[in-house]
Amino acid sequence: MGKKEVNQQENKSLKSSIIEWIKVFGLAIILAFVITLFIKPTLVRGDSMVPTLHENDYLIINRIEYKIGQPENGDVIVFKSDLEQEDGSNKDLVKRVIGVEGDEILITGGQVFVNGNLLDEPYLDAGTYTEGEIDLVVPEGKLFVLGDNREVSLDSRYDKVGLVDVGDVEGKVFVRLYPFNDISLID
Repeated sequence: MGKKEVNQQENKSLKSSIIEWIKVFGLAIILAFVITLFIKPTLVRGDSMVPTLHENDYLIINRIEYKIGQPENGDVIVFKSDLEQEDGSNKDLVKRVIGVEGDEILITGGQVFVNGNLLDEPYLDAGTYTEGEIDLVVPEGKLFVLGDNREVSLDSRYDKVGLVDVGDVEGKVFVRLYPFNDISLID
C-alpha cells in the first residue's frame, strides 16, 4: 500500500468515527427529550409534606399519568402556583389531593371530612390538627389539596394557594430518589 492509500483509509476511518459520535450524541439528545416528556425531577423545598417528604428530597414525577387520566384523592402531586420564588419565577408546590371535582370538603374541629366521611389519613403524624373551617364543593376542573404537615402547609385552605386548576398539575410524585437511604415509591 502506498502512502496515499494509507491516508485515504485513515480519512475514511476518521469520518466514520465522527459520524458514529454524531449519531451517539444525537440519540442521547433525542432520548433526553423523550424522557423529559414523561418524567420530571423535582426538589422538595420546605416542610409542608413532612412526614411523607422532607426538605431536599429529590423526587421524580410522572408527567404522562394525567395526560391519560385525572388526579385522584390521595395522590401526591406537583403543581404550578402563583406564589413567587426569590428569583421572581412561580413556585411549584408539592401537596396531597384531598378532593376532586364534585367532592364536598368539610374541615371542622381539626378534622377533615370528604363527602360526609371522616378522611382516613395514615400518612399524618398522630394527633395532627387541621386548622381552619372549610365547607365547600370542589368545582369542575379544580382540586382541593393539603400538605401532610398541616401546621406549616400553605395549601387550599388559604387564598394564596386556593383550589388548584387541574391544568396546573405538573404530574404525580412516584418516587423519591434522594437521600439514597430513603429511596421509595410515594403513594
